[in-house]
Amino acid sequence: MKRPWQGQVEPSLLKTVPRHDPHNPLCPGATRANGEVNPHYDGTFLFDNDFPALQPDAPNPDLEPRPGLSTGVAPCPQHSQALYLCHPSLPPSPPSKVMCFHPWSDVTLPLMSVPEIRAVVDAWASVIEELGAQYPWVQIFENKGAMMGCSNPHPHCQVWASSFLPDVAQREERSQQAYQSQHGEPLLMEYGRQELLRKERLVLTSEHWLVLVPFWAVWPFQTLLLPRRHVRRLPELTSAERDDLASIMKKLLTKYDNLFETSFPYSMGWHGAPTGSEAGANWDHWQLHAHYYPPLLRSATVRKFMVGYEMLAQAQRDLTPEQAAERLRALPEVHYSLGQKDRETAAIA
Repeated sequence: MKRPWQGQVEPSLLKTVPRHDPHNPLCPGATRANGEVNPHYDGTFLFDNDFPALQPDAPNPDLEPRPGLSTGVAPCPQHSQALYLCHPSLPPSPPSKVMCFHPWSDVTLPLMSVPEIRAVVDAWASVIEELGAQYPWVQIFENKGAMMGCSNPHPHCQVWASSFLPDVAQREERSQQAYQSQHGEPLLMEYGRQELLRKERLVLTSEHWLVLVPFWAVWPFQTLLLPRRHVRRLPELTSAERDDLASIMKKLLTKYDNLFETSFPYSMGWHGAPTGSEAGANWDHWQLHAHYYPPLLRSATVRKFMVGYEMLAQAQRDLTPEQAAERLRALPEVHYSLGQKDRETAAIA
């Protein structure tokens, strides 16, 4: 962190975003690229992505291995059917959806109320139940900010379903299964207990959740969001756990914004046990969790670049996980943009 910075500096973020833009395809009442008109929604709004990355008409590939090539099948020691789920060459034939969090374009999750965020949590759980009835993997993710490739400032996330387990899910499946087989309990349950004992990497704790900077973090202010109870998938959360999740998300994302007094960019996503036809199998080694990967390093305009040695050899930390957690812990839980009266109201709430 002592090295002088003479590299790329991002332009300042747009200070004002119009609350409603009739030409913004995510706004209530706007016309989207396919000609459909959005309803005048006043909460969350879920619709099919007009520009899906995973194409539903992908041809069926030949599942026989080609000479000199491995099948790429990830070993799943539980049952042979899981091999099908893990085969990377299976056709995706997926739905791809967009979920708007709020009808206003000038708010983000940390500026929404806890009940509004709770509605987002419920919508996430519902779409996982809906798509998970057929597909083995349902990936919810949010790219926030132009720095993370988000082309529309309206608060939203994406939901992609696939007929295979993606690479990261396969790695998490193998590591969690191996730990459970060796130690008899879920890896992330034990990890959460260890971090609670050590405290040095904790950012936030509540009755049902904890937020920490994992010891393996490579992004400067990367965090992991974990339930305290053993929960395999988002729809399994109780009403109290969903309320508490909405509250701790608001606190975490407010701290992020307060760090450099900017709308903090990040990519985040939920990981839980596979779904689909194998949902009833034993996935008790899985623990629900969310990853947050923010790129900012030194200020609102200076980001970390994962290049050179980090791409080719090993990731390097610009500050330790303990230092990152300490900085996040020390930040207020009331958003910097609020006026004094709003701050007092938020502090009481």
